[in-house]
Amino acid sequence: MSTSSSTAAERDFKREFLKVFFVLFGVLLICLAIFFVNHHENNKYIIETLELNGSAEEGDALFKINCVGCHGITARGLVGPDLHSITQRLNDKEIIKQVTGGLTPPMPSFEIDPVNMSNLLKYLHSLE
Repeated sequence: MSTSSSTAAERDFKREFLKVFFVLFGVLLICLAIFFVNHHENNKYIIETLELNGSAEEGDALFKINCVGCHGITARGLVGPDLHSITQRLNDKEIIKQVTGGLTPPMPSFEIDPVNMSNLLKYLHSLE
């Protein structure tokens, strides 16, 4: 009898293990799907932004509305860093990710359309 009860216990353990395994596997698949969809959307946004030829003047106006509180009126830095020569330290994709993702606290993330992001990039390039 102890053999059959240990076999039943083993079956129960295997059954529970498989349930947990498949639940975790399902969660992993969902996370991967979310990552790839988000990654594709980000790439689409970046590609669309980089295809545009922005306006430094409009980027300057956008900067004055959203960025001067941390980067200063001349973009020399206050709470946020000096942005002169930022385009020599970061490429355009990295700048886009920084602005839209707020990757280095306390910088917030900004929801900015590709046209305005292109304008901001053009302005940042003018600060070299």
